[in-house]
Amino acid sequence: MDLPVSFVESTKALLGEDEYMSFQSALMTEPSVSVRVNSRKGRSLQVDSFAPVPWCPNAYYLEKRPSFTFDPLFHAGTYYVQEASSMFLSQVVRTHVDKPVVALDMCAAPGGKSTLLCDNLPDGSLLVTNEFVRARAHVLAENMTKWGNPDVIVTSNGADAFAELGQTFDFILVDAPCSGEGMFRKDEVAVQEWSTDNVFQCVERQRMILMNVWEALKPGGLLVYSTCTFNLHENEGNVKWMHDTFDAEILSVPVQEEWGITSSLASDCAFPVYRFMPHKTRGEGLFMAVLRKPDSEETAPRKKKKNKKKTKELPVPKDCRNWLNDSDRYFFFWHDDRVMALQKQWQECWEQFSEQLNVIQAGVPVAGIKGKDVIPEHALAMSEERNNVFPTAELVYPQAIAYLRKETVVLDAGVPRGYVCVTYQGAALGWVKNLGNRANNLYPDAWRIRSGHLPENLCLLSDTTTNI
Repeated sequence: MDLPVSFVESTKALLGEDEYMSFQSALMTEPSVSVRVNSRKGRSLQVDSFAPVPWCPNAYYLEKRPSFTFDPLFHAGTYYVQEASSMFLSQVVRTHVDKPVVALDMCAAPGGKSTLLCDNLPDGSLLVTNEFVRARAHVLAENMTKWGNPDVIVTSNGADAFAELGQTFDFILVDAPCSGEGMFRKDEVAVQEWSTDNVFQCVERQRMILMNVWEALKPGGLLVYSTCTFNLHENEGNVKWMHDTFDAEILSVPVQEEWGITSSLASDCAFPVYRFMPHKTRGEGLFMAVLRKPDSEETAPRKKKKNKKKTKELPVPKDCRNWLNDSDRYFFFWHDDRVMALQKQWQECWEQFSEQLNVIQAGVPVAGIKGKDVIPEHALAMSEERNNVFPTAELVYPQAIAYLRKETVVLDAGVPRGYVCVTYQGAALGWVKNLGNRANNLYPDAWRIRSGHLPENLCLLSDTTTNI
């Protein structure tokens, strides 16, 4: 790998000649592979033999990279493939968040840190997970759907839209768009696109995002700032700027010496910050800091801007109200031609967000309407809140892969007609409409496996009982 000359020079100045050689050698090695098990869905996964990621529960290093694309349990949302350093967010949350919050993940796609927040925020929390780029926002919605948490709202907005909300959130994560130096080992494109000019463009963009979301943070609230880059400008420089500009308090997080986490590399920044360097920690490059907004900071409430898009006022079909467990906890509403359900405690939040933000989905998308038919949404199958009013049909591996390719699936003769939730090793994959002689495959076309061939040496994460 040929690293940019300016990057080499600046990183040598940051680390020193000897440490830089260790750092560069680490960049030439194969990256580690790690996964995080869904605490609600993945209890049956056999992962105890893998080395745990020490700063995150239910997270493991794998000895080799499985064929994730061809693992039905991956598509079922029982686990997420995530870089281990990024999971340090779990340690932050478990240290500093001890009661339910309204949280925002500002730059969330593809969804790794949002799924982690779902599992680590206290019960009773609401997560707004946002991605500005619309195409990436739909990938985010897909991954949040598969994770199956009902207390999530997916949006696609710029940071200024959240500033307009005023002081709304108790917790905000800004995993900022950055120059991507921490991805050099995994992504050759990141190396090719790096430049000194891009570093300073990133700093400008990061500060604009931080300024806007700081307005959306409640007094006393927490903002976690992270990047996947190494330079001082995007890391310690921005933390110091937040401290000097907004009087942000920089909080510490307990770490173990054996984790190999590096503290601040800036002589003028003695704040507690956390660097993951590939020659010291088992993971990719990451920087993270925790900032607290002063309790005394109060601002005049902004005048709320209403979204001009009007919500359809249609009756919600009675049948679909029974498709969720304990459905009395939810209010049901139409959004973009789908019936969605969100817990009643979040109704006021929803009314504000739906008026002022571009919302992609909220809570559990329950049903759609086609002609006179009420059709269960794929997200309902993925949700752990789904009631058992629908029959299920367990698939073996070849059937599961055919289903995920959106091919025809033949069910056993005893399976009832109508909508059926198909499962693999007990984990829901989605819906079919069983017609008796055949079953219509209702898996989302955009999510299907496009490869028609299986790898020669197929390796699955936890496939010890399946006959392939």
